[in-house]
Order: sequence, then structure tokens, then C-alpha cells
Amino acid sequence: MQNASANALVPREAGRPGPIADIQKIAQHMARLNVAGLPRNYELFHEAIVGRNGGLAQDIAALGPQPQQAMLDELGLKYRLVSHCGLAGDTSRNEASRLLREVAEKLAEGLRHRDAFARACDTILKSVSGHEDQSLAAFIGELDYLSVSLTSVLSAEMEIGARLADDIKRLETLERGISAMQLAAVADRITGLPNRIALNRVMADLYEREEGAAGSALFMIDIDNFTDLNERYGTPAGNKLLKKLAGLFQKSIKKNDFIARTEADEFALLFANVGMQDAKAIAERLRASVEDNLVFATSDKGDSGRLTISVGVALSADASTPGQLQANARVALLAAQSNPRQPVQAFGR
Repeated sequence: MQNASANALVPREAGRPGPIADIQKIAQHMARLNVAGLPRNYELFHEAIVGRNGGLAQDIAALGPQPQQAMLDELGLKYRLVSHCGLAGDTSRNEASRLLREVAEKLAEGLRHRDAFARACDTILKSVSGHEDQSLAAFIGELDYLSVSLTSVLSAEMEIGARLADDIKRLETLERGISAMQLAAVADRITGLPNRIALNRVMADLYEREEGAAGSALFMIDIDNFTDLNERYGTPAGNKLLKKLAGLFQKSIKKNDFIARTEADEFALLFANVGMQDAKAIAERLRASVEDNLVFATSDKGDSGRLTISVGVALSADASTPGQLQANARVALLAAQSNPRQPVQAFGR
């Protein structure tokens, strides 16, 4: 029954549903399982349904009806979803704040012990100075009291030092965890490439440069019929193709260029110092390289599968903002997808 439920989470229609249909499908599944309408829960089901993450779909199904929020959050962390990494980051920061408060309290406790010892020393000094005829036994008694106070101070400081050392290790562990989550938040889980968040940051930096953003080209690339490939050969095979495609793209870019996987079947490449003529030539070479190199076995021995892509190209010189550049590239991509005979299209050209 779990497998059946898991399969129900993964859409079976051959075409790619639009955003409204995706939202409706996600809302239906969440309502059926009585899942709270939190943004992070929406992302979790979006990854399982729209992102076609079969493993996550099965894990959600295994929780049964009315899954606890803590269990859903554990799945979000397991699959390194952005909103859940943020949730874990908040938890880690709260834990770090708590540890820092404890450190401050321990230091204050140590100062109190020192102040108490200083007062004891001052009291005994005044007692000795004011009573020159004080008996030896009384003087020794005061020294014994001072010795006990000093022992207490040293013992407390040793304990505080040990606890502080332990807290420092815990803080260092938290820092490493927060750094790892920050990296996970901008990295695609399947290919290891930067994700849409990372792309947005790079493009924002591009438009904030003093010299301006002109001179760059953004490619939006969509894998043709990727939903059908996943349906025919399964999600593991689809993920393997995504990794191969990511590797091919990485070999095709230079040091100052940037690549990201932005959606289930979409990639974005940002090239520096290129004009439209060069950009279109690069896009054509990428398309040909994909068709020539990403060939895979099929059930039909006489016919091997061949991966193809559609490419939309836009220049930063034609856009005044990062959002406009992405929109221009997407317009070009939609034109390429609607015209299989010309799978590379440039915005405004």
C-alpha cells in the first residue's frame, strides 16, 4: 500500500502541468493527508510531486495519514530542501544563542567567586591589622578559612574552564552545521550544481557592479520531453541523465561563467563577455554536444534514446534588472520549445 501511495504522489500525465495545476495537485495531497498549509510543507510536496522525487514521495507515504510535523521536517532536512535548511539554521542559531548565554553566566559565576575571595582576603587583612594581640590559633583559623576559600575559587574556575571548553566545541560543531546548511540551501541535491537561489544571487551581483551588467548572456535550457523519459525509464535513470548533462555543461563553461539547475528539467548558464553572435554559436554547440553525447539504452535494441534540449538566449544589455533578464531568456526558451526545427532562439532577434 505504501508503494501505491507513493506512486500517487508522482504525477503520471505525459504533458507538463502548468503552475495552477501543480498548486491544485499539491493542495489536494496535503488536504488528504491533513498536512498543515505551511510554506515548508508546500515545498516538501512540491519536490515530491512537481520535482518528481520518487524517494521523497515514498518517504511521505510511509508516514501514513496525518503525519506529524516533526516527521515532515525530518524529511525536509533529509532531502536538503531550502526552507527546511532555513528552519534548521534557525534552530542552530537559537542553540548557539543559548550556549552563549550559558557562557556569559559561567563567566559571571567565576567573577562572583573571585569577588568573594577578594572580600575574604580584605576582611582577614583588616582583622590582622586591627588586632595585633590576636592569638596564633585565631590567626591560623583565619588562614585556614582563606585557604578553603582559595580552594573553592580554584575548583570553581577549573570546572568553569572545562565547561567553557566543552561549550566552545559545541559552538564549533554548530558553526560547521550552519555552514553546511547554508551550502545546501544554494546547491541542487541531485547534480550538485548551484540552484535557483544561487543563480539569483550571482545575477544580483552582476547588476550591482560599477561597470554595469552589459556583456553577459543568459541561457535558459530545458530538456525536451523529460517527463516522458522519467515515465518510461524511471526516476533513477532520469537522475543519472541529469548528472551526465550537468557534467557536460560544466565542461563547456569557462572559469568566469556560471551554471545552475533551476528546475526539475531546466538549467541556466550565465556567460561573461559574449555578444549575441557568439552566444548563439555557443548555444548551438551545446545543443549538438548534448545530442551527440547523451545517448542511452532503451527497451528497443534497434533504437537508442537520445537526449535533446531547447535553448533560450538573452543578453544582459537588453535587460535593466536581473528579473527582466531571466524573463527575456524564458520568452526565448518558450519560442524554442514551440519550434522543434529551431531549438535555439534568441530574445529580440
